[in-house]
Amino acid sequence: MAGREGEGRTWGELGLSPCTLATLARLGFTSMTAVQAATIPLFLGRKDVAVEAVTGSGKTLAFLIPLLEIIYKVPDLKHNQVAALIVSPTRELAIQISEVLGELLADSPAPLTQQLLIGGGRVERDVAKVEGGCNIVVGTPGRLEDLLVGRTVGATLQGQAGLAHRLRSLEVLVLDEADRLLSLGFQQAITTILGFCPKQRRTGLFSATQTSEVANLVRAGLRNPVVVTVREEGGGSERTPATLSSHYMVVEAKEQLATTVAWLAERAGEKVMVFAATCACVDYYSKLLPSLLPNATVLAIHGQMKKKRKKIFAKFKSLESGVLLCTDVMARGVDIPEVAWVLQLHPPSNAEAFVHRCGRTARSGNAGSALLLLLPSEEAYVEFLGLNQGVALGRLEAPREPPALLATIRALLQADRALMDLANRAFVSFVQSYAKHECNVILRMKELDLGGLATSHGLLRMPRMPEISKVRVRNFTEAAVDLNTVQYRDKDREKDRQAKLEQYKQTGMWPGREGKRKEMTKAWSNKVEVIDKRRDKKAKIADKRKRQEDAKAKEEAEMEEAEDDLEADYKMMKRLKKGKISQDAFDQAFDIDTVEQEAGS
Repeated sequence: MAGREGEGRTWGELGLSPCTLATLARLGFTSMTAVQAATIPLFLGRKDVAVEAVTGSGKTLAFLIPLLEIIYKVPDLKHNQVAALIVSPTRELAIQISEVLGELLADSPAPLTQQLLIGGGRVERDVAKVEGGCNIVVGTPGRLEDLLVGRTVGATLQGQAGLAHRLRSLEVLVLDEADRLLSLGFQQAITTILGFCPKQRRTGLFSATQTSEVANLVRAGLRNPVVVTVREEGGGSERTPATLSSHYMVVEAKEQLATTVAWLAERAGEKVMVFAATCACVDYYSKLLPSLLPNATVLAIHGQMKKKRKKIFAKFKSLESGVLLCTDVMARGVDIPEVAWVLQLHPPSNAEAFVHRCGRTARSGNAGSALLLLLPSEEAYVEFLGLNQGVALGRLEAPREPPALLATIRALLQADRALMDLANRAFVSFVQSYAKHECNVILRMKELDLGGLATSHGLLRMPRMPEISKVRVRNFTEAAVDLNTVQYRDKDREKDRQAKLEQYKQTGMWPGREGKRKEMTKAWSNKVEVIDKRRDKKAKIADKRKRQEDAKAKEEAEMEEAEDDLEADYKMMKRLKKGKISQDAFDQAFDIDTVEQEAGS
């Protein structure tokens, strides 16, 4: 089924329990969104559902409300029986779902409990959570797989106390952001999880996009599903909310960071999410921007962070204004209040990620705006987004005179070698990601202004890397500074560097690289020996093959000669039979007299 009919219907029409209605009223949810009106009655009616709806349309409540209503009716549910399992692709989204679920459980008539099982912490803690018992589990696929099959040290709780045993009473399974689950490489984990779930269950699969992989998952994990597709009206695009205003801005490479700083300064009182291409870019910008935007709160989240993400995520949600620098780990599902703008510094790795990045604003009917920065060589990407995702972007003009920040940024880099290292890593990682971009027909490496980007980053010198070794670099002038004189602000780190630098001056070899150099030399010697051995082996093989071919040719020649002799004898016999030759001539031809004489002697 498709459409958006039903939006504006009240919760009371669904026959929900009084506690659920009271909770929804307390939280301020007076009416249903289109996806909720289309999905909840089906889920409550014992149907499996595969739901596609734009991001920010209210999918979380669309599965949490029927999930709770189903569990309320389970007879004699024990504290250690898992009746519902919700699988989320990222920790942030799982945390958010758990928080919303906690709000809904606050008015529950039954003593239902939930547990959050996600990566980033010790697996033993999650084992203890499972052992303590719960009725609802919200988790990420990797950690759930660990607990089900005990792949990692510590995930050893099995038998009746293990998660696998407790899933036998499962009533509802929800796969949230299913397309993201598959795009992140969790196919095997999802297959494992499905294998431990009972077949007699209700399953909900929720996604912003329906890919072929999602369709395969629907066929494998759902029984006679109802496909629900909810579209927005009036937005000009089927994949973004109607309240979203999307823009792009063409900026020269050398002015990219300065333009970003000026743009963010104009929105000092707003909450902004800024997406960058790589983790290294996020690290660099998060250390640099506080010096360039002293009055702004700048936070950062990316996938390589293990323990800090939860605290940073919670802090940004609580802010009235600020900047969150992030990678696409924050592009899906997470609901952060009052995000006014989404700024994309770089084109996303794939076109679908563009839609999901934009979806962090303009949520639940609120207005929001998104801006994509493009280099002059990348402007055709706007048309590509229109064709691929049905997204229309309006052009905003870049500032004519962005602030001159090169001297300031280089001074900051020279004041702390750690920041200089981050700048180099950010540049290198971006170039490497750009070279592998899926849309390389439009985003072409040979047209990338490498010198301009290095200038924008404030680099003191162009890094050495294969991607630019044969490229003519323009729009870049090296800083007149000896890089060896740039010191770490951290005293211990600088002390260690100075010791290595002194050894380098004495030996000409940087400490820690001697073994590598020797290993490389040894490897070359071995390589020469291997080449010689291979050459000898090939010669022996060739000689053996020639002998075999000669023997085969000789054998074939002998067989051919024998066949010729046999054919001649046969012809002679036919001539004797026809009387064309005498018996004496035949005997003489076959030397019969000689043979008989020898036999009788």
